[in-house]
Amino acid sequence: MSGFPALFYKEMLRFWKVVVQTVVAPVVTALLYLLIFSHVLEEHVEVFPGVSYTAFLVPGLVMMSMLQNAFSNSSSSLIQSKMQGNIVFVLLPPLSYLEFFLAYLGAAVIRGLVVGLGVWAVTLWFAPPQMPHPGWLLAFSLLSCGILGAVGIIAGIWAEKYDQLAAFQNFLILPLTFLSGVFYSIHSLPPFWQAVSHFNPVFYLIDGFRYAFVGQSDADPWLGLLVGGACFVAISAFTLALLKSGYKLRH
Repeated sequence: MSGFPALFYKEMLRFWKVVVQTVVAPVVTALLYLLIFSHVLEEHVEVFPGVSYTAFLVPGLVMMSMLQNAFSNSSSSLIQSKMQGNIVFVLLPPLSYLEFFLAYLGAAVIRGLVVGLGVWAVTLWFAPPQMPHPGWLLAFSLLSCGILGAVGIIAGIWAEKYDQLAAFQNFLILPLTFLSGVFYSIHSLPPFWQAVSHFNPVFYLIDGFRYAFVGQSDADPWLGLLVGGACFVAISAFTLALLKSGYKLRH
């Protein structure tokens, strides 16, 4: 594992050198969502008894920001290296595919957590924290960033151009996050769309994360942890298989 610290450090530096773009910008975007939606719906919507709409919205925005930025970190790093040709400097050293995976995944998780912490910090003014279940907060934070970090590696390996990566994000990641209960409870949907929402794994991640904040949820958090854990294992195994085969990297 001697190569892991160096590659992990390189990936950490990559996003930290442009912190305004990689951390500050997502925090500002989430704050704008909060200002607009809370201003419009605060007095008209009560999703859970005794929970204001702003308090309901904050954990969804935090989780959405973490998911999108964990994905962006690993996917953008790989596509940039491939487009610029410097991926060879990562492939030539005797790095195992496990070291490669853990370094990119670890940096994606760190960026997701940093962005999530930033979003949560700027929303404290609007919704003072309750946090009845901090253990669930940590579990779903790490699990969610890990899943999207691994998906980002897959996207970065598969994409050969920036527009392919953009298509992956716009047609898969964004719909999964926006249609997972960030801004609403799935119980407000018609029965058919409630059933469809239960097939979206991101719904369980956001719902379980919200449970840590407000103590109420649309689904059992243990079920969410089971679904998220199964997704992480399956996606990680597939990513490791791609890296081991050298698909679109060594061939």
